[in-house]
Amino acid sequence: MSRPLSVIVVEQDRDRALLIVDALREAVDCDIHVVGAFDQLARAVRDRQPDIVLVDIADPTRDAIEDLTSLSGPQDRPVALFVDRDEDGLARQAIEAGMSAYVVDGLRPERLKPILDAAIARFQMIRRMRTELDETRRALEERKVIDRAKGILMKAKGLDEDAAYALLRKTAMDRKQRLVEVAEALVTAAGLLG
Repeated sequence: MSRPLSVIVVEQDRDRALLIVDALREAVDCDIHVVGAFDQLARAVRDRQPDIVLVDIADPTRDAIEDLTSLSGPQDRPVALFVDRDEDGLARQAIEAGMSAYVVDGLRPERLKPILDAAIARFQMIRRMRTELDETRRALEERKVIDRAKGILMKAKGLDEDAAYALLRKTAMDRKQRLVEVAEALVTAAGLLG
């Protein structure tokens, strides 16, 4: 059996917060913590490390979205923002700020579970894409360093590209280091000597 979903609900109105809590409990097995104001959110997120943050705002503003972004850590967890009305460009700003869901027309109990599921799935997809992008960038940077090191060896020792690569690889194996570590050391040394 999986553990309950950990949810932080941000809602200033006590009665509305109780309705949200009831709707959540009916929709999904969850552990809920209600925060009544934005200034309490960062601490609650830090202390509870929720699976998702659910925010209900009647009239969203650009400032509120910026505050929410800095307080909820949307890069670290899904954040679903429920609003009663939309203003031009706010949905785009919310998504660009990392919100996993921006739902207009408020929070209705029958829509809650599919929206939470979609927000969590979207967040996980974006996180995977970020990880893959970071890995691709790192691999590209490593490839550049290895190519520079091969160029240094080709020039200094009169080797062709394959022989320079083979020398780097053999050196890495002999020293029990990664190929890029040997390449970085060679590029650094060449920079000091050049």
